[in-house]
Amino acid sequence: MSTTNSPVKQPVALIAGPTASGKSGLALDLADALCAAGRKVVIINADSVQVYRDIPVLSAAPSAAEMEQHPHRLYGAWDGATACSAADWSQKARDQIVAAHSQGTIPILCGGTGLYMRTLLEGIAPVPEIDPEVRAAVRGLSQDEARAALELEDPNAASRLAPADVARTARALEVFRSSGKTLAEWQQHKSGGIGGHVSLHAAVLLPEREWLFDRCNRRFETMLVDGAIAEVELLRSRELDPALPVMRAIGVREIGAWLEGEVSRDEMIQSGQLATRQYAKRQYTWFRNQPPASWHRAESQNVDLRSLFGTLLRF
Repeated sequence: MSTTNSPVKQPVALIAGPTASGKSGLALDLADALCAAGRKVVIINADSVQVYRDIPVLSAAPSAAEMEQHPHRLYGAWDGATACSAADWSQKARDQIVAAHSQGTIPILCGGTGLYMRTLLEGIAPVPEIDPEVRAAVRGLSQDEARAALELEDPNAASRLAPADVARTARALEVFRSSGKTLAEWQQHKSGGIGGHVSLHAAVLLPEREWLFDRCNRRFETMLVDGAIAEVELLRSRELDPALPVMRAIGVREIGAWLEGEVSRDEMIQSGQLATRQYAKRQYTWFRNQPPASWHRAESQNVDLRSLFGTLLRF
């Protein structure tokens, strides 16, 4: 088949990695370099916590000053009372990318939520709505009971999931019980992904772990000074459902326990730092192993912008 009239794929930059790895700073550096080359840019959030406007400090969202340097989208775009799913974010991100390309602008996706990125690039599985009775029954099981049931009903899913992964265990079990098909079967029929329609320039930041964990520790303490406590106080005053993602963000429970007088300030800081490090470790493992080999890996905190995005800068 002739490709003479094939449309040129428009560029999309993607910067991924664990929390505190320097993604936002690199996105700004890349935006500066592209602007210096005469290109317009927009930075699009790809982090499942930074989507909530209630916790800009706790989520380490870019500051107001940083957002003034270049256009930013989907930061604080959801109120915490409304959960933002991967599908919800993916639709908004697609809209932003289409709008950017229509204006000759290069989108820079920046974040640490692999599920968001995978959904955007690969598309969404057409899993039907879960029967409410099935969902209630599954969510009423203990993790041990749910795990045992999954091993019988969807052993492939059980082999992939960690025994303590409560959310994914419940999801896999309720999908099978409600639809009669495994989640893996549904995922073979994904649609709506943009991966095949854009020229993707992706980089994953995987700095030295000791450096990363030290940043996690220092950043949590800085957040307390910069307004994280006030954010948690306001969230608590709204009496939101504790199961909402915004209420499960790192720092909300830890600071809440301190506000209730259940722990000392030092204990609160230590638990918040530990939770941040553990989250960074999980992200680190995911981003080391899951993205395609074609995504550049920067395995040091000393990042060379041109080695990661040289092709894009010459686009």
